[in-house]
Amino acid sequence: MNEKTQERLLDLLCKKASHGLTNEERTELQEIEKTVESSLDVDSLEMTAAAIAMSGVPASDTLPDHLKARILAQADDYFAAQNRAELPAIPAVREIRRPSMPIWGWLGWAAAAAASLLLIVNIWNSKPAETAVSNATPAPGTERLSPAQMRDRFMAAVPSSEMVKAEWDKGNVPNLAISGDVVWSDKMQEGYLRFTNLPKNDTGVYTYQLWIFDENQDPKTPIDGGIFDVNAEGEIIVPITAKLRARGAKAFAITMEKPGGVMVSDRSKIVTLGSVKPNQA
Repeated sequence: MNEKTQERLLDLLCKKASHGLTNEERTELQEIEKTVESSLDVDSLEMTAAAIAMSGVPASDTLPDHLKARILAQADDYFAAQNRAELPAIPAVREIRRPSMPIWGWLGWAAAAAASLLLIVNIWNSKPAETAVSNATPAPGTERLSPAQMRDRFMAAVPSSEMVKAEWDKGNVPNLAISGDVVWSDKMQEGYLRFTNLPKNDTGVYTYQLWIFDENQDPKTPIDGGIFDVNAEGEIIVPITAKLRARGAKAFAITMEKPGGVMVSDRSKIVTLGSVKPNQA
């Protein structure tokens, strides 16, 4: 495949990712793909093209439905595999022994894989502009909101019908009397933990980690809701940072884990549990 054809392939993939193709362009793309060497991964190239195409799009714009559906499907597979195998956060790039071209060989595949993962992570970590008020960077001259203020704004903005709430109960770690609650909105993909009497932790020994059990996730691998440390007494409020989109949350658990957290908890040290009541589901 010559350089001109390579450039045309990337142009078509970029257009497919951002705007969609005409029937003529779709036919042209299919013909070019037939000439692609076996050492190239067209799917990875397409995801790279998507990253390039979306790099100049404002964060508030809506991702094209066809691209979003594909990314979310691949993200489910990616994160599920991480949970099952407890792999490192960045999977190894496969080795290509004989790159057929200086640009589209090994380096091209590596860039494609990296861009694909980056795009997936960005999609999961992003929120629609209208729902990111509490976590947005404050405008010049305005004060950054504290976690307590963020929670207050969340509670005032989210209708009770769109919010789930659970109160903390005993876990399997003895001699703890933790109280408080957790609030969460599927629509906003936002929520907050509130604790009283949650002990300070030695950050060199362990950290706290949230797990979200929802109706779509295997209970053996609940959603990682983020890690946090406690360095003050009294009431503590922590924003939830879910690593996957949670839908239909049924329960929440806080565990003690090694510094940095884990991808799958053995649940040997559950500090506290919170179950959503039936009328709150």
